[in-house]
Amino acid sequence: MSARAYPVDEDVSPTTDSGDLPIKSSSHRHKVGVPPKQNMFHDFMYTFKETFFHDDPLRHFKDQPKSKQLILGIQSVFPVFDWGRNYNLKKFRGDLISGLTIASLCIPQDIGYAKLANLDPKYGLYSSFVPPLIYACMGSSRDIAIGPVAVVSLLLGTLLRAEVDPNTNPDEYLRLAFTATFFAGVTEAALGFFRLGFLIDFLSHAAVVGFMGGAAITIALQQLKGFLGIKKFTKKTDIVSVLDSVFSAAHHGWNWQTILIGASFLMFLLTTKFIGKKSKKLFWVPAIAPLISVIISTFFVYITRADKQGVQIVKHLDQGINPSSFDKIYFSGDNLVKGIRIGVVAGMVALTEAVAIGRTFAAMKDYQIDGNKEMVALGVMNVVGSMSSCYVATGSFSRSAVNFMAGCQTAVSNIIMSIVVLLTLLFLTPLFKYTPNAILAAIIINAVIPLIDIQAAILIFKVDKLDFIACMGAFFGVIFVSVEIGLLIAVSISFAKILLQVTRPRTAVLGNIPRTSVYRNIQQYPEATLVPGVLTIRVDSAIYFSNSNYVRERIQRWLHEEEEKVKAASLPRIQFLIIEMSPVTDIDTSGIHALEDLYKSLQKRDIQLILANPGPLVIGKLHLSHFADMLGPDNIFLTVADAVESCCPKLSNEV
Repeated sequence: MSARAYPVDEDVSPTTDSGDLPIKSSSHRHKVGVPPKQNMFHDFMYTFKETFFHDDPLRHFKDQPKSKQLILGIQSVFPVFDWGRNYNLKKFRGDLISGLTIASLCIPQDIGYAKLANLDPKYGLYSSFVPPLIYACMGSSRDIAIGPVAVVSLLLGTLLRAEVDPNTNPDEYLRLAFTATFFAGVTEAALGFFRLGFLIDFLSHAAVVGFMGGAAITIALQQLKGFLGIKKFTKKTDIVSVLDSVFSAAHHGWNWQTILIGASFLMFLLTTKFIGKKSKKLFWVPAIAPLISVIISTFFVYITRADKQGVQIVKHLDQGINPSSFDKIYFSGDNLVKGIRIGVVAGMVALTEAVAIGRTFAAMKDYQIDGNKEMVALGVMNVVGSMSSCYVATGSFSRSAVNFMAGCQTAVSNIIMSIVVLLTLLFLTPLFKYTPNAILAAIIINAVIPLIDIQAAILIFKVDKLDFIACMGAFFGVIFVSVEIGLLIAVSISFAKILLQVTRPRTAVLGNIPRTSVYRNIQQYPEATLVPGVLTIRVDSAIYFSNSNYVRERIQRWLHEEEEKVKAASLPRIQFLIIEMSPVTDIDTSGIHALEDLYKSLQKRDIQLILANPGPLVIGKLHLSHFADMLGPDNIFLTVADAVESCCPKLSNEV
């Protein structure tokens, strides 16, 4: 910071911040308005409303007859009764094509994702039958495709296996999975019902990018078991343990026929994905490629009986629709606590992914989704799903992207997909008996590759280094320790960033833009000049107990540094300290005490404290605390320009 100054008697008519109107003389200067005093109840209700009901969800019910309010209430809970009234054949054609397309993608993925969660493949198909039907009736997104996803499957499988071994206690493991799914749904529905959706926003975009990238690599590494035909494989998910397990089995545990199948079809899937990216009209090519791969590889294994040569296959898949599993959910005992803990974590991750996907595609089609309704819909579908042999389902990015590209119009595409899955469960499951595990591994690897968003990580590094630390912390936590530790690191760093920004807000020294009355940060605007004898500082945050001492000390340090520079340059000493308070949205008693301490400290040094443009909450509290009386009404101004104009004549008289 340099002690630049312009002559105070320069013959320039000051203008307002807009630069086109003259400032009124000091005798006609506007006073800072004090808002009418609010009683505590109204103040609390305003804060409560803005926190939980900022979107005014009941606005449609106002001034409506009871019958209309009943209809609106039903439509609010079940949006299908709203958009269903205008449904037509044209929309159905788009939904039919997109539904069939995502069904061809979801069936092989579901089988693979269930194995990722250490569950029988049929549970993956079950989870793409019931939950999409529930969501189609209650969800507000037109584009999101519902079903199991890779990240949640891996997370659920990892957390469940830490409590129960799926090989030695498969029944207990399955019951715990349904219990976790039930409480994942309860968590999601509760967050939506109590309008606490803002809690998922605490997981920053950077942390999500890192977590998803790390999870994608972990998922891909886990598939090496099926891709290479390894029978004995580590139960750990960290990269060191997995690679050690892979290479220790290199001499006797790899199967060349399995590798040939996996590598061939992975190349095929990657090629079709490249074709789909090159031409948007060919979006259906990578969408149906997984199902084609399953059909061809299954036929190849069947006619060659490669399973007798060591190629591992899916084996038996039960026919029939979802059986009831309500009696398998734990509602008491130690497993209840385990299920709640696992369900809350899995539900939050599933919710974060689904809401992010829904918002992304809603923005692309220029329509709004209600985040809280989405949470309720996702929660209800998982609660119902847990009672019908499903595990945690959510929005799938890959399937939603295909759904969007295929021209879906409404959530009917989910119903079409669900019907296709139903037909598969009823009639086609025996055909998957000879499906090689290698093809499922190739499909999952192909599906998770887009989760590694290198461009997003590069952009995060360029824009915000602290965000990049959060991104990399989550990434390395997942791949080197475990999925849950990576998630914990992501959440912790996100909270740490919030705390850092709250406790250490930015401050800036302001200078005057020549020939205007605009005052801006001198680091951003090098041409801005300091007024002799006046130091103007802007505080870019609310002043609370968490940062009040820091703000006071930082302002005093700015003042000390400027005084040293002024003394060295033989310029007039600092007589006025102006604090620009327009960014200060609120202040508490600790903040007011900090201002009082600053004021008393400045008084001892014969420096006048001046406030400029305090907001309504701030000025109201300053008056209630009597600090405004201590400071004096003549030392509170509407703008920095007003404050400087008031100070300059006093400086001129003293000179």
